[in-house]
Amino acid sequence: QVHIVESGGGLVLSGGSLRLSCAASGSIFSVYTMGWYRQVPGKQRDLVAAMTDGGSTNYADSVKGRFTISRDNAHNTMYLQMNSLKPEDTAVYYCYVILTTVSWGSRQRYWGQGTQVTVSS
Repeated sequence: QVHIVESGGGLVLSGGSLRLSCAASGSIFSVYTMGWYRQVPGKQRDLVAAMTDGGSTNYADSVKGRFTISRDNAHNTMYLQMNSLKPEDTAVYYCYVILTTVSWGSRQRYWGQGTQVTVSS
């Protein structure tokens, strides 16, 4: 069984910062890409940032220069440092992890429960 736990959401003023964390635990053999999506009510879930196990990153244009993704591979943990936050960043942020649970298994995507980020003007 795999557990994905997020933390760090909350309420912040426009221009402020938050740091989200995502930790994967349980029956994990190998972790590959880790990333963040966000979703507002009535809209699709959009990619915010992702990082491969090799360190390559991908960011949505709307967050480039403001958000930074990082990870601690030894602890299967990922972070999203969010600076210069704007009201339009308000959303539920979901962590995802692509991993295998056994050496011969296929890669599967696991999701966290989501954490609310609210940016007030």
